[in-house]
Amino acid sequence: MHSRAARLLLLASVFTIATCGLVYELTAGTLASYLLGDSVTQFSTVIGVYLFAMGVGSWLSKFVERGLLVVFIRVEFIIALIGGSAAALLFALFGHVDSFRVPLYGLILIIGALVGLEIPLLLRILRDRMEFKDLVAQVLALDYVGALLGSLLFPLLLVPHLGLVRSCFLFGILNAVVGLAALWILRDEIPRPWLLGSTGLFTLGLLGAGFATADALTTWSESYAYTDRVIFAKTTRYQRLVLTRSGDDLRLFLNGNLQFSSRDEYRYHEALVHPALARLPHARRVLVMGGGDGLAMREVLRYPQIEHVTLVDLDPEMTRLFSEQELLTALNANALRDPRVRIANTDAFTWLKANRERYDLIVADFPDPSNFSIGKLYTTTFFARVRAALADGGAFVVQCTSPYVARRSFWCIDATLRAAGLVTAPYHAHVPSFGEWGFIMAAFAPLEGEPRLPAGLRFLTAANLPQLFDFPPDMSAVPAEINRLSNQVLVRTFETEWANYVH
Repeated sequence: MHSRAARLLLLASVFTIATCGLVYELTAGTLASYLLGDSVTQFSTVIGVYLFAMGVGSWLSKFVERGLLVVFIRVEFIIALIGGSAAALLFALFGHVDSFRVPLYGLILIIGALVGLEIPLLLRILRDRMEFKDLVAQVLALDYVGALLGSLLFPLLLVPHLGLVRSCFLFGILNAVVGLAALWILRDEIPRPWLLGSTGLFTLGLLGAGFATADALTTWSESYAYTDRVIFAKTTRYQRLVLTRSGDDLRLFLNGNLQFSSRDEYRYHEALVHPALARLPHARRVLVMGGGDGLAMREVLRYPQIEHVTLVDLDPEMTRLFSEQELLTALNANALRDPRVRIANTDAFTWLKANRERYDLIVADFPDPSNFSIGKLYTTTFFARVRAALADGGAFVVQCTSPYVARRSFWCIDATLRAAGLVTAPYHAHVPSFGEWGFIMAAFAPLEGEPRLPAGLRFLTAANLPQLFDFPPDMSAVPAEINRLSNQVLVRTFETEWANYVH
């Protein structure tokens, strides 16, 4: 009975450590994406380094010749401590090191090597307790099923409800429990089990304290990563939301990138909406994609003739925050709760494909094309869907990064819109928090008539509006490739230009 219980425990350990190992890997990839951008590159390199490290760990297992069970339990405790605290440690280091990739990939190598040790050690521990064919079949099957469970739990349950730091601590606790359970069941085979048990309990206590204080640890870490005081932070299924405050200045950061400052966001949002909408006196139906903060919506709703506005934003936590938090609803004039507004929390790319309605104005307030998942929203494929959703005489406007810093990227978007069959009118505005920022207005034909700006604007006037369409020589048009779904040339261009920019 004792032997059977030990065998079942060790097999259950395979399932648990496979789940833990995959969660550590996904945590590292997600955290790298949040802090460094370009999710495709970060996940590719993290997975590659992690798998390489696992291979190294598997190779190193051959040098363990005695005390396999003791080594396995020690490895569990070490993985529990390092893997469980990895997210908290990386968040803490981000604001303090010159090259964040050094601790990032260093931790991945250590965790991956330790995870690589686990299965070979377990196989050798179990080989005298099971027939070889059953051993290999059951261990590999449990390993793969555990990995599947981890891959499902991570995006659907762990990140939305626990966040990265607490999730990491939780799975560190599970690793420690595996080690302690193995120690308890097989204590007769281990010399001085009380000493090893004390180590495991101490590790478990540290991880439990980390789990309980995860929010405080994250807030403390982010207080060093951001200049101003962090007043709100949350990891959603899609991104890391951070709000900071300094006096009357509220700032929103998504995955570490500044989205707006309340001191000058009106310049950006007035420039985004009014050059097009002021020329559309017939506009009744508007579509806003992105812009879950409701600030572009606030500008759209200045026009009394607007009857219906659809907001498509991927993250429900974003629209919920800007619909309910008083500081933020004051900033967006409670636009998201206006009865004319309907909110769809889904991916704009797929939503627009299924859409059958047509709109007088379409506004795209997406993040910059820093990775392929966002870059698809600046392709000919996407712009063709926008074109199909435009009503006759309607207009489309999109933010297009800085024509000063990322000149080729800006004109790449312009070339892509024209390739999709639209007539373009590029323009720019100075936003102190960002510098010179670019926008492009597009339609079936040039918009005619004098713009009629609404009252109460703080930046745009009838006199300065034409100046936005005048580009000085250092921002003027340059030859640019077309951004297609099959090449995503814009993402590579954008990354190169911003990487070369010296502030």
